[in-house]
Amino acid sequence: MTDPSSPARHVLTPEELADAARPQTTEPSPTSYRDRTQDVFVVERPWGQFQQFATNERVTVKTVTIAPGQRLSLQHHAERNEMWQVLDHPVEITLGERTWSAEPGELVWVPVGTLHRMGNTGEQPARVLELAFGDFDEADITRVQDDYRRECDTEA
Repeated sequence: MTDPSSPARHVLTPEELADAARPQTTEPSPTSYRDRTQDVFVVERPWGQFQQFATNERVTVKTVTIAPGQRLSLQHHAERNEMWQVLDHPVEITLGERTWSAEPGELVWVPVGTLHRMGNTGEQPARVLELAFGDFDEADITRVQDDYRRECDTEA
């Protein structure tokens, strides 16, 4: 079940579901995407619930698993925005100048061009659901700092 304090809104009626799931306009460039965490909604069913993150969008979805004591590179993208939901264990998030421990259920919006990083200071693997809006290409990673000695852009 989703944490009731989560920003995801709960829809209760078929009419609310139809409104929440209405087709969203396709946004032509990564810079035109607004914070998509506001589009997330939860629908209760007799068997439980589902949480919907995107409707009729060009989106890439993946689950990121971060090993204990590890972190991704400090990076940014030129062609995509990302929305993350922490799944099972706290994850240390850096977004621009801010760093905090995001709890399971928390949604994070990463606008195009924003420096960001995920890390796991815990003792168990931590998973994050990642939705990438825009052109998805693993080559669209500009690393600014990396613990694994991969090439970094020193001018960023």
